[in-house]
Amino acid sequence: MALSYFEARLKSLQAHPLIHSEVSHNAYVPLDLSIHNKELEPVDVSSSKALETYIKNHLKINNAKVAFGGYLEHRAIYNRSDYFKMSQTERSRSPKEERNIHLGLDLWIEAGTAIYAPLDGKIHSFKNNTNYGDYGPTIILEHSIEDKIFYTLYGHLSLESISNLKVGEEVKQGDKIATLGTAEVNGDYAPHLHFQIIKDIQNYEGDYPGVSNQQNIEFYKTNCPNPNLLLKL
Repeated sequence: MALSYFEARLKSLQAHPLIHSEVSHNAYVPLDLSIHNKELEPVDVSSSKALETYIKNHLKINNAKVAFGGYLEHRAIYNRSDYFKMSQTERSRSPKEERNIHLGLDLWIEAGTAIYAPLDGKIHSFKNNTNYGDYGPTIILEHSIEDKIFYTLYGHLSLESISNLKVGEEVKQGDKIATLGTAEVNGDYAPHLHFQIIKDIQNYEGDYPGVSNQQNIEFYKTNCPNPNLLLKL
């Protein structure tokens, strides 16, 4: 499928790595957390510790430092949380309304890892999203390409990451903007960054849907293009 003009412009940009540039692309390995990955069948994906163990083993086996992936993955992990979950009755009536399709790209690496701004921008908003299974501490940056405003979201951060921010504060490409949080603060996940590109923020502040249902996926696919167009992993 041909890229839209905005997607082509994203792809043309030279972004700073989200994780320190000393971690080379050779140290990244794809990770499949979809319902189609048979290796996950014996793993209790509702447990952040069990999932972290699986991811650490995946990194070790592949001699890698960062696991990445997840854009438009259909995942079972969200079934553990009432924030995403529907009752069995609701699911049987409206299966397309179950939120289980991931809209960002995840980078799985240990808590405390520094996160850097990929582009120039400014602080649009920030918030601690405390629902079980939610983002936890979250930052949204505002950017522009040829006067076109768009946004990048950083979820599952440490509390310290949002403790001294100011809306409108300028951010330069390559600035350290955050560190990753532990499961105790990040929504109860194995430590990772949820990175998402958003064209229209729709009046959200410090938050934006990171998981869609089938019913709304065509809108979100357009409004939240593939982050790897920018990251080039």
